[in-house]
Amino acid sequence: MILGIDTSLGTAVAAIARDGEVLADEQSANPLGHAEVIGDLLRRAAAAAPAPSHVAIGMGPGPFTGLRVGIATARAYTLGRGIPVVPVPSHDGVALGVLLADALTGADTPRFAVVTDARRKEFAYSVYDGLDDDGLPVRIADAALSPRDDLDARLAEADAVRYDATSVSAVMIALVAARALDAGRTLADAEPLYLRSPDVVAAHAPKRVS
Repeated sequence: MILGIDTSLGTAVAAIARDGEVLADEQSANPLGHAEVIGDLLRRAAAAAPAPSHVAIGMGPGPFTGLRVGIATARAYTLGRGIPVVPVPSHDGVALGVLLADALTGADTPRFAVVTDARRKEFAYSVYDGLDDDGLPVRIADAALSPRDDLDARLAEADAVRYDATSVSAVMIALVAARALDAGRTLADAEPLYLRSPDVVAAHAPKRVS
């Protein structure tokens, strides 16, 4: 069983069996308040999967504070359980959901871009083109930032249809992780995917006191 956690947009926690059966799907659409709700969501999901083998965590892109809450929770939980954490790009989870939904209806999925609001009049986007032999989305352009007014032109250059995501499914994060584990692949490193530097920076050298 795999627990999935993502806090790149709202807060979502899910549990799936390794074959993809959904055991729990808990979420809060509030883009704020991650720390206030994630404990309850994790408790309910973990009740459906009391002995998980892995925890999959969405690594962003997303806001600095929101991502930290989910990643810190996943790391603390896996440390206490003695199980591995599996980092997953959050946009990969969205992309897999789009591709599976189209597959169920028999629709052809064109090349598309997963777009999320990065605030400050910017969007984050990643470009995808179908599924590979491991059942994972083919990411042909890693996550990047674009000014809102420039995004459509950039996607036209990439010949990609725009898909605006307002949430990230923890079920899809866990399913991406399950497929990556089965294929022996690593999709992301252990560092959060921040597309801009945090506002808070280290202080300069301390002032001299006379």
